[in-house]
Amino acid sequence: MTDSGVRRGRSSRPLAALTAAVVAVGGVAGCAAGAAGPPAAGPHLVAVNGRKMAFSVAPGRLPAIVLDAGGGMDSSEWRKVVPDLAARTGSEVIAYDRAGEGKSDEASGPWRADNAAADLAAGLTQLGVTGNVILVSHSLAGEIAFSFARSHPKWVTGAVFVDANLPQFFTPSETAKLVALNEKQVEALKKAPSTRQTRQLLAQADGYGPVHAAYHKLTWPSGIPAAVIVSAATPFPAPEDAQLWRQAQQDFAHAAPNRTLGTAEHSSHDVPIDRPDAVVAAVANLLKQ
Repeated sequence: MTDSGVRRGRSSRPLAALTAAVVAVGGVAGCAAGAAGPPAAGPHLVAVNGRKMAFSVAPGRLPAIVLDAGGGMDSSEWRKVVPDLAARTGSEVIAYDRAGEGKSDEASGPWRADNAAADLAAGLTQLGVTGNVILVSHSLAGEIAFSFARSHPKWVTGAVFVDANLPQFFTPSETAKLVALNEKQVEALKKAPSTRQTRQLLAQADGYGPVHAAYHKLTWPSGIPAAVIVSAATPFPAPEDAQLWRQAQQDFAHAAPNRTLGTAEHSSHDVPIDRPDAVVAAVANLLKQ
């Protein structure tokens, strides 16, 4: 299952293949509640809503750049981005594992972007980061960025959507098609052994239709600048779905003068892995604003 529908191609590889740390520092440091000053370099396990979540920090100046991976992915998705992004911008770079991914504990119940955004806000607060952030969101994480920006608008300086789920894509007809495409996979997952991966996929599929019908109606805060990167391939092999995906990216980018659109040439949907330079360039250009 992809973040938008049926997971295909390289993104279908097992989660176990993505265990490399974003910052190569041994061990995981604890983090006290309400940490004062900037967070220390390296990995942190922080308490979030009764669970532990894993964050990794490359220190630097503000705004802090927060990297949020696609569905079924963890912070290692950004392993090629973090070093160059930190070097080029001099900014603090924070990557993290959402609940149930990487080294973070699982959360019970259906997956909801509002809950994921609340987790992110709580984790950043524990690290001492309570504003002046740029969200860099791949695929499914686009939905989290929308929720985060709507619930914490004063925290967000800007956003980079990396081949991300945007509301314009989830028309009633497309959402119905995705629900139908997911049905066979969901039934197979229910019969499969229960693992972290299968539980996360089932949580994302729970209520998919109504959730994305509501998401389709959301708008991005007009005062927050955004950059959009669309992959060359898109997540969809079917031409009509791929075209709708590209059109949604264009429509969002062209809806306000403080948004830009670029294509990551020679890239699959896994833009952070295929074209980390495109992500770094988009963030650097946004910072110039």
